[in-house]
Amino acid sequence: MQAIANLNGRQMPLADVKISALDRGFLFGDAVYEVLRVYEGRPWLAEEHFRRLEQSLKAIRIAGVRLDRLRERMQATIAAGPFQEATVYIQITRGAAPRSHPFPEQCEPLELLYVEEFSDPYRQARQTGAAVILRPDIRWDRCDIKSTNLLANVLAMQDAREAGSMEALFYLPDGTLTEGTHTSFFGVLEGALLTAPKSNAILPGITRGLLLKLATKAQIPVREHVLKRDDLSRVSELFLSGTTSEVLPVVRVDKATVGTGKPGPVTCRLQEAYRQAVADYVRENTARG
Repeated sequence: MQAIANLNGRQMPLADVKISALDRGFLFGDAVYEVLRVYEGRPWLAEEHFRRLEQSLKAIRIAGVRLDRLRERMQATIAAGPFQEATVYIQITRGAAPRSHPFPEQCEPLELLYVEEFSDPYRQARQTGAAVILRPDIRWDRCDIKSTNLLANVLAMQDAREAGSMEALFYLPDGTLTEGTHTSFFGVLEGALLTAPKSNAILPGITRGLLLKLATKAQIPVREHVLKRDDLSRVSELFLSGTTSEVLPVVRVDKATVGTGKPGPVTCRLQEAYRQAVADYVRENTARG
């Protein structure tokens, strides 16, 4: 199915979208974005994604975006497919203006979203586990803002691909592990689930937040505590989480095997809890019509 876009309220094929060369998102990365997953025609965790989008807009001081209207456009674009298993990409830029670093006095935000079918590249790795590599975290200090400035992520992810891995994990100069290029990061140590606490060093992942709730419900001990590179030899399980990766077991870091080299029991329990949460959401929303 052809991807469908909505540009400032106008729906069209994604291939027909045209954006000014003076758009500040193109020139400066002066923009924020979100990615949502669609299950059986229903956008998953939309409230949480739009709340984070609002926070990102406030953080970089883009005003004048009506998120309720944007959400209506998203729903209409999903229905226009009609899309069943898909992803939604949303990007808001400060708009087009003569190139100059300060904010322009007159500038209308550009609101772009598009929906496209999702072909799951992680399906097999969720069963057998994935390999990742480690890379120094050279990103800026506001990783909590979901901005389009992703060059460091792109370079690290290319390194991962060339190494035959599915993801790269970032670490700070003191060895603290932060997150992946496009995923959150969890470890299991002495039976407890550990993940980096919220800070400017990580994006507050939407799937990460859900998994913390699901773990608590399943009576899995949870600690928001950093892991360091030296801890990797002691953890029994590692996994990543994200909108498209869902719950992705990690069985190798660089050349070292994690745990038994297979997805661990805590990871598997959370995979099942996640699948059940999606199924419940779809069933409840289908019943409402």
